[in-house]
Amino acid sequence: MKLYDCSTAPSPRRVRIFLAEKGISVPTVQVDLRAGEHFGAAFRTINPECTVPVLELDSGRHIADAIAICRYFEEREPEPPLMGRDAEDKAIVTAWQRRLERDGFYAVMEAFRNATRGLKGRGIPGPDDYEQIPALAERGRARVQRFFEVLDTRLAESEFVAGDRYTIADITALVTVDFARWIKLTAPESCAHLFRWYAAVTARPSAGA
Repeated sequence: MKLYDCSTAPSPRRVRIFLAEKGISVPTVQVDLRAGEHFGAAFRTINPECTVPVLELDSGRHIADAIAICRYFEEREPEPPLMGRDAEDKAIVTAWQRRLERDGFYAVMEAFRNATRGLKGRGIPGPDDYEQIPALAERGRARVQRFFEVLDTRLAESEFVAGDRYTIADITALVTVDFARWIKLTAPESCAHLFRWYAAVTARPSAGA
């Protein structure tokens, strides 16, 4: 088993934090995204979508999605539970994880990919080229600012995003907040609950994974 990773990319970081919380160690292979290694013929045989992370199983099969990889390890190592305990808890964690990914993580990506000069013609990740759309960058930035507000409101009533325990929803939120700095956006000072939570989650050893 091995994890195809990129130490500077936000998506693989979610998996690394998840594994650190579980206490699981997996050999990694660094993929140089800046050099375009993910577009090379060798990597395309591993993941035709040309993205990381990718988990290569002992069977030779590949899982090319960050959350799917986390699900795989959650099933193998249920403790500590990072994707919920019972049916109700799992549903709540999943709902928050999906909401923060959709309204936060993808919003940052939308703003970043549609405004960064080095990504000209690469407005969407994957094997195909799509031109940047400046209006999408503007919309993404607006969505990220709204994401900060939603997260702060939620954390006013809950210690962690999905309840009283740290979960994958917190991992997605943490990585998103840090990812937003790539587009020079940070939460406003009025988001006191978000800052309280951020201090707590970044203090966890896994945050440096």
